[in-house]
Amino acid sequence: MSPIEFAEKSSVPLLCINALTKRYGQERAIDRVTFSVLPNEVLGVIGPNGAGKTTLMETAVGLLAADSGELLWRGERLLASRRRGLLFYLPDGVRPYQDQLTAEVISFFASVYRRSAAEIDETLTSVGLKPVLHKRVHTLSKGYNRRLLLALGLLTPHELVLMDEPFDGFDLRQTRDIIGVLRHHAQRGRTFVLAIHQLADAERVCDRFVLLADGQIRGLGTLDELRAETSLPNGSLEDIFLALT
Repeated sequence: MSPIEFAEKSSVPLLCINALTKRYGQERAIDRVTFSVLPNEVLGVIGPNGAGKTTLMETAVGLLAADSGELLWRGERLLASRRRGLLFYLPDGVRPYQDQLTAEVISFFASVYRRSAAEIDETLTSVGLKPVLHKRVHTLSKGYNRRLLLALGLLTPHELVLMDEPFDGFDLRQTRDIIGVLRHHAQRGRTFVLAIHQLADAERVCDRFVLLADGQIRGLGTLDELRAETSLPNGSLEDIFLALT
């Protein structure tokens, strides 16, 4: 997507996160984090392990109580009690319903959200989950468990889906395939916020980036905007991140 096309997508943010702060004792895991999410974009929250990415997501969706800050949904204050209905969060490293068959988990989830057989089949095909539908969740490999989580996220009706390390457990070819799936759903109206520590993956999938280090935002914008800010006209996301942190 070109910068012009991206700018024309929407002038009204879907979600605004304003001065969000979460403390553990005297330590600020995230410190006055502020950014917006635009409709139909793939926004990357980028940073190394320990940067505050997971804390940011868990605080944003209401799993953790913020010490200060607020969220706005289409310009109106979003209370924690309403977030579950608007934001769907896929954490890293969880195995839902471990003793159930993968097919049963998919069927249950799809029935909750009244997904059609065609929608289920399309989702399973797109994420490559069909070969393990007969297996119990606890027997799935890391990569197939990640595919299961992606399928569950894509089967929800939520306009905004937040994913923590969505490519963890995938090789290069598998990552490329899943990037295509996410881009396809973004073009069809979904919005994604992805917490990613692999900068090359982030550069390939995201429209814009929130660069996070030590719980603080160090950079925000498209790749071209960040290149201009750092005077690195041909810089990679890795080059830019190192320059700003």
